[in-house]
Amino acid sequence: MGLNMVVGVLSNAEDDYADMLRADFVAVGELLQRAGVPRWSEPELVEVGDAEFEMWGYAGLHAVRRLAVHLAASGRLPEPLQEARRAVGDPLLSKVYRVFPGDPAGPFDHLIHHADCEGYYVPADFTHVIVDKKAPGGYLGSSVRLLAETRRIADALGLPEDLDPHSEEVFEATDAEELADEGWQRYGVESYVCLQLLRAAKLSIATGAAIAFT
Repeated sequence: MGLNMVVGVLSNAEDDYADMLRADFVAVGELLQRAGVPRWSEPELVEVGDAEFEMWGYAGLHAVRRLAVHLAASGRLPEPLQEARRAVGDPLLSKVYRVFPGDPAGPFDHLIHHADCEGYYVPADFTHVIVDKKAPGGYLGSSVRLLAETRRIADALGLPEDLDPHSEEVFEATDAEELADEGWQRYGVESYVCLQLLRAAKLSIATGAAIAFT
């Protein structure tokens, strides 16, 4: 599908790639310290090994972000898209992408204001997304906040948090030729990605390891 999130990225990394990751995490630690966030460091080994969570490509992630900006603006979900890739053409989402996160923080800043192909979410709780050219990808997010923000979207969808994203029920919703009449099934791709985001954020918090885009 083209885009994964990984928790425990150092567990199986070798040689130059491992050195690059460690350098990234040194920079992340310095940014957190400067922001007054409690000390955090990436564990070298995570007991569950690295865990990958598919995002339904870049389109799937942007489709969830589209739901977020509409919920923030109106408190309501937008009409479903026929194709997830059309999310980037949403006028409201495009407008939000053109600005940096503000103060006070918005309700979905950690989900929305982050690179879609690189960078990290760390299991530390901080209100504002860290925007800095020294951050890999330019943005540093909190997996604690990502979990809370994704839960708001799941609640709006009526999506059971413990639903297996690889279940037949979810597969049928993502593969449906016609939209369901009601419920989270109307947003099949978005629901799949929400479930993956929830799982990644929970594992990050439980293990102390960052979420990394791969």
